[in-house]
Amino acid sequence: MAHKLTIHAKNIRQAVLHMVYEAQASHVGGCFSCVEILTALYFEILKIKPEKPDWPERDRFILSKGHAAATLYAILAEAGFFPKQRLREYGLNGSLFSGHPVLNKIPGVEVSTGSLGHGLAIGAGLALAAKHNKKPYRTFVLLSDGECDEGAVWETALFGAHHQLDNLVAIIDYNKIQAFGRTNEVLNLEPLKKKWQAFGWSVKEIDGHNLTQVVKNLSSVPWQKKQPSLLIAHTIKGKGVSFIEDSLFWHYHSPDKNELEKGLKEINQT
Repeated sequence: MAHKLTIHAKNIRQAVLHMVYEAQASHVGGCFSCVEILTALYFEILKIKPEKPDWPERDRFILSKGHAAATLYAILAEAGFFPKQRLREYGLNGSLFSGHPVLNKIPGVEVSTGSLGHGLAIGAGLALAAKHNKKPYRTFVLLSDGECDEGAVWETALFGAHHQLDNLVAIIDYNKIQAFGRTNEVLNLEPLKKKWQAFGWSVKEIDGHNLTQVVKNLSSVPWQKKQPSLLIAHTIKGKGVSFIEDSLFWHYHSPDKNELEKGLKEINQT
């Protein structure tokens, strides 16, 4: 299992780097930090049917950190929601594959995201609807760490616990760098685990690049009945390419041809 997932993760990083280079786009650092999380979700955890993206019983996934759309598109293509060649459309004028995912445009995209802080609230609404309608699907939401500066995240933390939404799973991509600095300098989140626990969530912490850990923990949700689950995934911004890793510069920087070739070489060697 782990070897197969590792191959998927490598394919995703290669696709993302090509996409960002061709479009001269940004956010490759935040795209790379969540590769293992999305790989585990789409190839081991989520109950989905790529050939039937609107299957009513499917689990829902929301990329609340919408600026990592390139990773989501690459994952969806790798999983068979649409042909991989369509990734070449990323960032082109008039393309459906924009810098942030848009609902009803691309198979597998559940929610339009990009304005940070909203994804978890939408996910809580979907989870509450599933409870009300007695539907079996679960809702998974991936947030960035900087996104946790938003008040709406904490309003939803209260809401999810109050309504005992144990069919809701939030994952924080905790790479510790946001747009203008390190998270502990911009607005310190610690003690992050204790804060979410105080809001009534069941919380675990893992290495977000260890595929075995990601799969093991997400396979057993909910960890507590009548409690929503929060997985704090400790990650490295730009994981997989040494000169991109843990660098604020790469939050917005676009790779040039030399950086593309060097990056692809490193990814291929892992």
